[in-house]
Amino acid sequence: MNGDDTATNTNTNTNTNTGDDSPLSDKVLEYDRIVRRLVPEAKEREFGSADWAPLADLVAVDEFVRVGIWREVMDWHEYTEFLTRFATSKGFDSNLRRISELPGLVYFEIEERHIKGETVNLVNSMNVFEFNEEGKIRHLDVYVQGHVEASVPIEVPH
Repeated sequence: MNGDDTATNTNTNTNTNTGDDSPLSDKVLEYDRIVRRLVPEAKEREFGSADWAPLADLVAVDEFVRVGIWREVMDWHEYTEFLTRFATSKGFDSNLRRISELPGLVYFEIEERHIKGETVNLVNSMNVFEFNEEGKIRHLDVYVQGHVEASVPIEVPH
């Protein structure tokens, strides 16, 4: 980037797609839309891992690996359990900052808002989505800048 913020979307992610030349980026944007749609639903009804099925359509579930911000590793089943715990306990929204596509990879930078009661925790998140040859998400790396909640069992330098 050249420092010009014109390439950055600072509004809530309502963009429809990136264009025909960015099919993997479009899948990541769809993934984000699904998460932002399901998080509020998780608080309105009985909700479980099976409710993440719309995401599974974008994912190579048998080979999927997510590496989180504390370097924890999850397969698809573990990840949907994690998402369910997150979605049933917090509100969530995001603003797209940047999205870049390379062959087989999408770099997705967002500003996240995690909401619990009256508290809003604002973090910057860089998510690296790796796709298999069929165009399904096979690997997700998550990197976060922000304050770590006190309940997290790691020490964070101040």
